[in-house]
Amino acid sequence: MAFSGTSNYIATKDLQLAVNAAITLERPLLIKGEPGTGKTMLAEELAESLGTELIQWHIKSTTKAQQGLYEYDAVSRLRDSQLGDDRVHDISNYIVKGKLWEAFSAEKRPVLLIDEIDKADIEFPNDLLLELDKMEFFVYETQERVVAKQRPIVIITSNNEKELPDAFLRRCFFHYINFPDAQTMMKIVDVHFPDIKQELVSEALEIFFDLRKVPGLKKKPSTSELIDWLKLLLADDIPDDVLRNRDTKKAIPPLYGALVKNEADVQLLERLAFMNRRER
Repeated sequence: MAFSGTSNYIATKDLQLAVNAAITLERPLLIKGEPGTGKTMLAEELAESLGTELIQWHIKSTTKAQQGLYEYDAVSRLRDSQLGDDRVHDISNYIVKGKLWEAFSAEKRPVLLIDEIDKADIEFPNDLLLELDKMEFFVYETQERVVAKQRPIVIITSNNEKELPDAFLRRCFFHYINFPDAQTMMKIVDVHFPDIKQELVSEALEIFFDLRKVPGLKKKPSTSELIDWLKLLLADDIPDDVLRNRDTKKAIPPLYGALVKNEADVQLLERLAFMNRRER
């Protein structure tokens, strides 16, 4: 069951240790890190590497914990009763299974992804404490107790939009994905573009990391945005020397729309470029 990354996903030693520790302890793995650092992809690749099912529960601001267990469709039952449908006599026909129920009833141990848990209401994590701890819950409408056939491997991601409750954190194994250094980023790029010229990668990474260091930048470019940018550079067949022969600290990079995602940051880079041109 040991995870060591895949051909499509570069996992650092620390991340490998965290994943395997959470599996051994049978505790949810809480993953934090900058957007675009591969938190969601980790669950996808973990399921792929283990040859098991991935069950994804993407959390929104309106998501309630109960939806992960089950929902009772009273409206459909009322409609069927008005139409004289015999299904109304069995209330289980109107119980809609949630993602946790799916994971609990899986024949083979699945990977359950609870994605961006910090988007939900602050009480959302607390409402799942018992279910994630005991791996069981009660269906009041049918008087049925649902118990997991085996504990799913639970991956929970957070972008740190909200602080999570201490009681919830105590039940998780935590790992923060640090932003990749240049060497790790080179490996990630090689996975996506195995035949790319190393000169282009070297120049592009220098510009990318210099851009992330610009003081006052609201949204630093992420790994996924670097991949998009390289894809555009290759599609437009931009020569290496266009990147090499420019001052990466003083000008906006070509095709910057893949890296810079708001007008304030564009204006900041334009001002820096203008000020440095005046100083020459």
